[in-house]
Amino acid sequence: MPHYKSALAFLARYGTIIGLGLMIATFAIISPVAFPTFSNAVNVLNQASLAMIIAGGLTTAVIVGELDLSIGFAASMEGVLVTGLIVHNRLPIAVAVLMVIAVGALIGLVNGLIVTKARVNSVIATLGMGTIIVGLNFAYSSGVPIVAGVPEAFVEISLGRFHGIPNNVIIMAAALGFLWFLVERTSIGQAIQAVGGNPAAARLSGINVDGIKILGFIASGVCAAITGILLAARLGSGTTSAADSYLLTAFAAVFLGSATLRDGEFHIFGTFIGVLIIAIGFNGLAIFGAPTWTQFVFQGAILIIAVGLSSLGRVLAEE
Repeated sequence: MPHYKSALAFLARYGTIIGLGLMIATFAIISPVAFPTFSNAVNVLNQASLAMIIAGGLTTAVIVGELDLSIGFAASMEGVLVTGLIVHNRLPIAVAVLMVIAVGALIGLVNGLIVTKARVNSVIATLGMGTIIVGLNFAYSSGVPIVAGVPEAFVEISLGRFHGIPNNVIIMAAALGFLWFLVERTSIGQAIQAVGGNPAAARLSGINVDGIKILGFIASGVCAAITGILLAARLGSGTTSAADSYLLTAFAAVFLGSATLRDGEFHIFGTFIGVLIIAIGFNGLAIFGAPTWTQFVFQGAILIIAVGLSSLGRVLAEE
């Protein structure tokens, strides 16, 4: 391989890790008091935890070769729904949470069936589903946040700590750990990767391709529901558009992660690194007092760079 191609291959595989290291080093040098501390590291993980959960679920859908554009809208609706069930319907918190997670799984199931059985492109199917969800969200809440009457026990799900570690970080670690084990260490995970790599060959080898794709959508839907629940608990309210912005963050992280350590392959650990890069970038901008608009510019640029590195990795892997 020519030297320039070797350099490009190295950049495509390790560029995100190098970038993360340079970002941490730069912020630590510029702000040695506020940035490189244990409390700030925990704060970064806490702030990134919900994005990591929803991005982890999206990763499973992307690995099987599909896209889920409904996750942000679904998480927003599920945050409103869990709050409404607790406040208006006076259901026990555990019952409301389980019901909303089931709703997330149902949304994923419907997305999967539309894509696999009706043969609708996943972009169109999930964008349409997301729009329907927005309508249902406003129909349920009339666009009015549910604030009054939210019990402290529900808020503590997100704001509480266990031995000093935020609950959200613990839940995130459990969710990503489960998804990583499922995809990387089980026969189902092998099937998931086979379907994403070559659906035709997977079908010929006896894998239920449609079933695996539906499973990817269900995982995406469940993680969106968990994110919506935790976000509602963090805010102490159900707000109709609270999680909409997580869509862009999740996609940026997933594509950035595919350019981490592998040649354009989507994987859970890579997504974790992708979200971490975005979270540390946001944290550094906040510490330095940068205006809000810089966060949008940073995230958009990260998405473009991520897709570019991912595409470069795939091209070089095929040569």
